[in-house]
Amino acid sequence: MKSSKKATLIVALLAFCLTLSFPTVVSAREVDSSIAACLKAWGDHPFGNTPQFKTLETSVRVFGIGREAGDTEPTSSPSLVLINPSFNVMGGSTIELLNPNGWYCLRTTVSIMGRVSIRAHCKAHLASTSAGTTVLGNNGENRNLKDIAVTTMGTISVERPCN
Repeated sequence: MKSSKKATLIVALLAFCLTLSFPTVVSAREVDSSIAACLKAWGDHPFGNTPQFKTLETSVRVFGIGREAGDTEPTSSPSLVLINPSFNVMGGSTIELLNPNGWYCLRTTVSIMGRVSIRAHCKAHLASTSAGTTVLGNNGENRNLKDIAVTTMGTISVERPCN
C-alpha cells in the first residue's frame, strides 16, 4: 500500500473513531439484545429475567490521547455492567474491570496499530456480545480474546489480578 493510501486510511479511521466518542442514542431493544447475548454466554447467572445494569461509556483513544473506561469500585453483590465499545488507534489503552463481583458484558474492543490491556479481577465474569477478529495482530495466548476484540496490526491482552 502506498504511503498516501496509508495516510488516507489512518485519517479516515481517526475520523470514524472520534465520531464514536460523542454520545449516541441507543434503543432499548439494542441494549437488551447486548445484555441478553452476555447472559446467554454465561448460562448460569444471578440476574433473573429483567436484569438491572449500569453502562460504561464508549472509550476512544487516538495516539494515546482520550479517555479510558473502567469500573474499579467493588460491590457487595453481583453487578452487571455493559461496556460500550472501546477504540484504540496507534497508542496504548487500559480498561480496568476490578470489581470482584462484576459481570462485565463487552460490546467490542478495537485496537488498530495499538495496544489494549484489559485488567479484570480474577473473580470477575467476562462475556462478549459478538465474535472478534485479528488481522496482522496479536491477541496473546488467551483464547477468550477472540470473542471480545477486533485487532488490526495491534495487540490486546487480558490480565487477571486478584487484588
